[in-house]
Amino acid sequence: MRLEGKKVISLVHHEFEDLELWYPILRLREEGAIVHLAGEQAKEKYIGKYGVPAESDFSYGDISGEDYDAILVPGGWAPDKIRRFPEVLSLLHHMEEKQKPIGQICHAGWVLISAKILHGKKVTSTPGIKDDMENAGATWIDEPVVVDGHLVSSRRPPDLPDYLREFIRVLESK
Repeated sequence: MRLEGKKVISLVHHEFEDLELWYPILRLREEGAIVHLAGEQAKEKYIGKYGVPAESDFSYGDISGEDYDAILVPGGWAPDKIRRFPEVLSLLHHMEEKQKPIGQICHAGWVLISAKILHGKKVTSTPGIKDDMENAGATWIDEPVVVDGHLVSSRRPPDLPDYLREFIRVLESK
């Protein structure tokens, strides 16, 4: 298994995009990674846009970037909630500073914008937040997946296979 011993934290909140949360988690677990979910509250059930539930293992405040090799931010409407937590922004700053893989898809770019870590980066996202990404100082590229060092970004659910192929490659190399 390519990712044996790697630990990944995935952020969650209500109205996450179901596939954008679960597909990466399942693919990483298939490769041997340990994946935990962090939400506003520990042991809380969050419901995706299409009704698929996910229970958090920890609260945002319970986790430390030191304990994880990478982070995933799903899309949907959840990013607009997730980005309001200082603990999340601090976690993203840590991951950025340590050059640990950061995966973001669709509207997840909002969280990275709020963390102010996109200036000078090449990224993609759902076209609906292209202006937001560019206003944060990023160069937006309309591709299924864009890799800029440790940052792996993707547009939407049909791009998930490309996104995870690249995210796994980046994580494996760290």
